[in-house]
Amino acid sequence: MTDRTRKLPALAVIAAALALAPISGFAQSTAAKSPEPVSRDRWLHVRVENPDSKDETVRVNIPLELAEKILPTINHDRLQSGKVKVDEIDCHGVDLPALLDAVRTSKDGEFVTVQNKDSDVRVAKQNNYFIVHVVDKNHAGDKGHSPKKSTVEVKIPMKVVDALFSGRKDELDLVAGLRALSAQADTELVSVRDDENTVRVWLDSKNVSD
Repeated sequence: MTDRTRKLPALAVIAAALALAPISGFAQSTAAKSPEPVSRDRWLHVRVENPDSKDETVRVNIPLELAEKILPTINHDRLQSGKVKVDEIDCHGVDLPALLDAVRTSKDGEFVTVQNKDSDVRVAKQNNYFIVHVVDKNHAGDKGHSPKKSTVEVKIPMKVVDALFSGRKDELDLVAGLRALSAQADTELVSVRDDENTVRVWLDSKNVSD
């Protein structure tokens, strides 16, 4: 993303990274398994659209099973054997694994709510999902136009969060996260909307996007 994303509160950036990490590793990813017995033919879908031109700029459909096989073979930068080093992520002194463990073992509720002239932020746990909602009120619009809002929605199953942090403290285990995600129902993981692009990341059993 742009400088705008890096300016979002740390928790929102990290949460988005959890959902998008499989994409950044090799654009291979995950999908969900419905409550009834179904095949492991699960897919991650990514769609990026430009709301002005109506042209679709990116459409990605990736089978989870392929992602699980490919990720361990990639060794590039911070992605090594299906795991991503997160020791360089700026958490502002927050012990992220400890924080997520506290959220995982707590009751449903809102843990962070921030409202000011620049942004609205909500971090919560609801029905075994880790939820982040961010509205950037000062997102710059096109030249000659007033600023427009930028909205980020992230919804991650807590079991997937557990799996991602099941390894060493300084890394995300992407393969474990993919396997955990395969046991989840069809769901939308990430939604980003601004004046430049609309981004959607979701999971289901279809091999094509809607």
